[in-house]
Amino acid sequence: MKVLVLGSRGMVGSSVSAILKKNNNINLFESTRDDTNLFSLTETKKLLNDFKPDIIVNSAAKVGGILANDLQRTEFILNNLKININIIESLIKFPEIKLINLGSSCIYPLGAEVPIAESSLLTGKLEPTNSPYAMAKLTAIEMGDAISKQYGHEVIDLMPTNLYGPNDNFSENESHVIPGLISRMHRAKIENKEKFKVWGTGTPLREFLFVDDLAKAIEFMILENVKPGLYNVGSNEEIAIKALVEKIKNVIDFSGEIIFDDTKPDGNPRKLLDSTKINNLGWKPSISLQKGLKITYQWFLNNKN
Repeated sequence: MKVLVLGSRGMVGSSVSAILKKNNNINLFESTRDDTNLFSLTETKKLLNDFKPDIIVNSAAKVGGILANDLQRTEFILNNLKININIIESLIKFPEIKLINLGSSCIYPLGAEVPIAESSLLTGKLEPTNSPYAMAKLTAIEMGDAISKQYGHEVIDLMPTNLYGPNDNFSENESHVIPGLISRMHRAKIENKEKFKVWGTGTPLREFLFVDDLAKAIEFMILENVKPGLYNVGSNEEIAIKALVEKIKNVIDFSGEIIFDDTKPDGNPRKLLDSTKINNLGWKPSISLQKGLKITYQWFLNNKN
């Protein structure tokens, strides 16, 4: 089986590649910017023509945390649209190639019933801070549905919850919650800070998934030949931001005081995916938040320079 992983150097792509490499029945090609510019339709078509994969795992994307999403709205929608348009257009003449497309839980409406099921798609208004990114991901789903109905492609859309793990972006201004907290709190520890400030009240509930669990879900979809459709991929566990910060504090061994700045916004009070659909097929996460945080912090220490 020939599998092409797009965006193989990112957090998700590198994890997927590492998992799939262990299977001797898979002939893996790890595509990066070095071999293919996915902003180029010509280069994207050439990649598919040259490798002729049975399955494409599309983990190529411009991603970032809430601040990056809000400040780089144009880049987030344009870059992600360009990537997905070129992939879908290149696939048209290859109906035999299955596409596993990765999205994000931000595609769901702001007021969706929690836990959020796949049926909530397109039933309401998006969360304003990351709506450009969400619109790009929604468009990818719609394009996949279009080539499926018109040309017969099999397309699986996976919507993971908040991901974290090795190879994440630990930038203070462009990262997601966990890597941002890790990098800032580590610096506070090194600088012997007595206090560490966190935005909001700490009361919102969030769901997190270690990246290797997503990679194993993708492997599961491939090996079990799961039928096309939209599937949520979550941990089924919620944690308050305050409790998350305490876990990270213990992992880092930071001795300072945690201060919650309640003048800053909390965002959604609760965000949890309903992963019943994929769970019923036989996949379940295996890495606890505590274990995942330890692995992630160790990777950060080994690679922070």
